Amino acid sequence: MKKIVISLSLLGIFFSGNVFAQTKISGRTEVYHASHTKMTELKHTKLKVKFDYEKEQMAGEEWLTASPYFYPTDSLVLNAKAMLIHEVALDKNGAKSPLKYEYKDDMLKINLDKTYNRNQDYTVYIKYTARPNEVTTKGSAAISDAKGLYFINAQEKVADKPTQIWTQGETEASSAWFPTIDKTNQKTTQEIYMTVPDKYVTLSNGLMKSSTKEANGLRTDHWVMDKKHAPYLFFMGVGDYAVVKDKWRNIDVDYYVEKEYEPYAKQIFGNTPEMIEFFSKRLNYDFPWSKYAQIVGRDYVSGAMENTTAVLHQESAQQKPGDLIDENKWEDVISHELFHHWFGDLVTAESWSNLTVNESFANYSEYLWNEHKYGKDFADYGMMKALQGYFMDPSNPTKDLVRFSYHDREDMFDGVSYNKGGAILHMLRNYLGDEAFFAGLTDYLKTNEYGTGEAQQVRLSLEKVSGKDLNWFFNQWYFNSGHPTVSYATTFEPVKKQVKVTINQTQPGPAFQFPLAIDIYDNGKPTRQNVWVSAKDKNDFTFNVTKNPDFVNINADGAVVGVFTDTKTPEQFLMQYQNSKEFLSRYKAVENAAENASKNVAAVKTLTAALKDSNFRIRMKALSGLDLSKADQAKSALAEVEKMANSDPKTLVQGSAISALGKTKDKKYLPLFEKGINAVSNSVKANSLSAIAAIDPSRIASLADKIDLENSSDELIAELLPTIVKNKIEKQMPAIASTAAFYPFLKFQNPELGAAAEDGFNWIMSSDNLKATENVTKVLTQVKGQIGNNPQAKMMIVKILQDGLLKKMQVLKANPSSKTINAQIDLINKTIEAYK
Repeated sequence: MKKIVISLSLLGIFFSGNVFAQTKISGRTEVYHASHTKMTELKHTKLKVKFDYEKEQMAGEEWLTASPYFYPTDSLVLNAKAMLIHEVALDKNGAKSPLKYEYKDDMLKINLDKTYNRNQDYTVYIKYTARPNEVTTKGSAAISDAKGLYFINAQEKVADKPTQIWTQGETEASSAWFPTIDKTNQKTTQEIYMTVPDKYVTLSNGLMKSSTKEANGLRTDHWVMDKKHAPYLFFMGVGDYAVVKDKWRNIDVDYYVEKEYEPYAKQIFGNTPEMIEFFSKRLNYDFPWSKYAQIVGRDYVSGAMENTTAVLHQESAQQKPGDLIDENKWEDVISHELFHHWFGDLVTAESWSNLTVNESFANYSEYLWNEHKYGKDFADYGMMKALQGYFMDPSNPTKDLVRFSYHDREDMFDGVSYNKGGAILHMLRNYLGDEAFFAGLTDYLKTNEYGTGEAQQVRLSLEKVSGKDLNWFFNQWYFNSGHPTVSYATTFEPVKKQVKVTINQTQPGPAFQFPLAIDIYDNGKPTRQNVWVSAKDKNDFTFNVTKNPDFVNINADGAVVGVFTDTKTPEQFLMQYQNSKEFLSRYKAVENAAENASKNVAAVKTLTAALKDSNFRIRMKALSGLDLSKADQAKSALAEVEKMANSDPKTLVQGSAISALGKTKDKKYLPLFEKGINAVSNSVKANSLSAIAAIDPSRIASLADKIDLENSSDELIAELLPTIVKNKIEKQMPAIASTAAFYPFLKFQNPELGAAAEDGFNWIMSSDNLKATENVTKVLTQVKGQIGNNPQAKMMIVKILQDGLLKKMQVLKANPSSKTINAQIDLINKTIEAYK
């Protein structure tokens, strides 16, 4: 599962808890969530299903083969949510004998015909109706809904929206569409016969064994998965898709996209075969499944899901050339879900408490792929952004990585399991070295293949390979919470020509142990010193130097997860930028320079030098810090920025350079900006539009229709939002919707922008624009998990939605025949309900 975190930097104050303080409940006894007790072992699941598009229900037949796990038993207990159970029988070679059963509270208890012993198989037949819209289980921050089976535009009421069916099993929602033991420590082979309208294609786990035409324009596809996997990974997808074929070795690799995106499918997903080859070699364990397909679903309730051999992505995966020329924003997700096919699908978390063995590894796979394909600097940027996400949530440092006392299993899908967990694996890799680290992962996979695993088994495999004891590491990083908060001081002894570096840990609680890289800058050049920090304070390390060092740079390689206090001057940061090879050290120097360029010459020098950095993210950061309307900055940087705006190899950098030039409001750049409006790159287009708006706002209305702003940054949307709303540029209404939805919060930081956002929200809610309304409800649903148990924030969001609902009711009153307005009202009501 890839959880997509809402990136709303404009709302950082609110969501970091500085507007409304969150309270911690004390005195509550923690509950221990034990792993599911296995009374029964699933062996094979056979399904025959037909879909009722009008009722949004599914008629199902199931043949479930199982046996007692260890102790004899005369019953079978299954999860089955909101179903109608029509028949339960024992199936012996096709002959059915009725069985007594009890069905209540979403549990189906079946009395078998006798007591069965371990390894004594039986097959139970169940005829049922799945009714996903009757499921009462609520969604979460990571997965906004939990009804398992989803009919999208099933009655074709919404024009220009495809009709689709897809399933979502994680965490325990597969039991909404077939009775099963819906737990991570169950595994079963499967086969599914899916009867669908012949005009649609289907996708499920494993391979399609047959496809048979039926009467009344129907077709039945038979999909078979011959290797066992967890029930939450079962998948069905149905829709009018283009299927774009690819290959890895002799394995089919397919991309299911809406037909509009067929020409771009290989631009989006085309690195998949190379990813499979890279991960297979890196892990010394070849991709273990019979095929690999990826499908895009409308209105998906999360980011993406690693259903075995049939990954489901949200519609944001579908991009066009204007997006893709800038960057494939979905590539990290693609690598993440693929890596789950080893860590999550092949070896599955034994319980939700041990989700780290799924999600931390998938998170770290993004680093591994980026490092392999684009270089270490590129990968380090992704790691830095992930850790910023972890640090942003004040509740994260209070949580253990492996925790058995969670409030709800959905709570495990957070910045600790993902962001921090991935960074911890990076620390382990740095500590052990590549050879031992990856050999340990191979051992873990081979030892536990087609079974389950937990963090302690990862530790045992790494210890087995490396010979090192790792209890100290796992105890502090996996079975404890928080991170070190580090400050330092230096003392120079001129007689001995030595510098003493004193490291102090200031976080509450016990000390952390960790290796630490320190760069000593002597005569402008860094010398790397690796030390071991173990005490809470007064960790003293002495090094020989030729003179009083220029400065020291601690955590110079960025490997340690922690907060490091830095007190360098802009002049020292300039030296750090000029001499460090590490991405994070260079980026921090440029970040500091961007904050100080208006008042410090050295900071301007850092920004100017960084315009030529090999890493495009650093070039963009330098551009964002420049103010070329100031003479000193223009003198040192203007010529280079002009060059970058015209010919930087990265279109994102071109866009940033155009933005920097736009701040000058100099009309001589109008030809450049006008040319940019016709570029392929959405970044170049949007920044050109913003630059023209600064010089001649009257031209925006005629130009804005040429640009697709839906994938633009929050900052750019905020800049253009007032102009779009003022000029009522209908095409851009969906693009501004996600920002406009937060108008009350924006007022805390920027009253003028907040007022424009409120006008934009009212404009959207007084319209019949389905896409814009979908974007409002989607972002307000997704942000639910990021505000935690904050009653004031929830109340404010519900008030936003209720105000919008009143306006939509007025639209309906004026146009009662509208098909889409009722769908919008339903969306708003559903979002309000999610907050109750």
